[in-house]
Amino acid sequence: MRELARAWVEGWTVSRRVPRPVDRPWGLSIEVGLPTQTVRHVLLDADAGTARGLVAGITEPAVWIKAFLEPDVMEPWFGAAWEPDDPGFLMAVDLHPTPVRLPDGYTATAETAGGVVLVRVLAADGQLAARGQIGLNGATCVFDQIVTEEAHQRRGLGTAVMGSLTHAAAEHGAATGILGATVQGRALYESLDWKVVAPLTGFIHRPGPA
Repeated sequence: MRELARAWVEGWTVSRRVPRPVDRPWGLSIEVGLPTQTVRHVLLDADAGTARGLVAGITEPAVWIKAFLEPDVMEPWFGAAWEPDDPGFLMAVDLHPTPVRLPDGYTATAETAGGVVLVRVLAADGQLAARGQIGLNGATCVFDQIVTEEAHQRRGLGTAVMGSLTHAAAEHGAATGILGATVQGRALYESLDWKVVAPLTGFIHRPGPA
């Protein structure tokens, strides 16, 4: 699991076009640089004492801490200035491309740049109906930002995006797909034979006014 977790973090940085993760004694650290997420710490080898020490040393807002543990294990590490992120799951699959079928009236495009493959599905009027991307990382790749617009849901577009990305990943030599799933997204991925590897729990530092 640890190797998959590290590969997820590395592929996520490729997908989001942020600096590669830095090794820390407890895991990995990413300088994300966004107002809503300045830094992301991912715990790989942290016991409760180490984790509490990391949390206690954080004063700036919008720092995220994620780990592959159940929420009730992590919650005692955090004080009132921390908010839980939505529950998630680390998932993985052996990549086996299958035919991609789009509903009538939809077309798909794919473009690759900087190690990222972006797939877009367009409606007949040219509007974006669904999208997704992968961050390539050697034999693994991270599926990321899989979204179907509300007006186009329940038409199989999410499955089509995943299928198109799987083909692209295989063409670039990736054998294993990894992603961080929401509760809602988990159902789609499980229908495509993805398996849950571990829980994915996060907390966000949101201190009040000084």
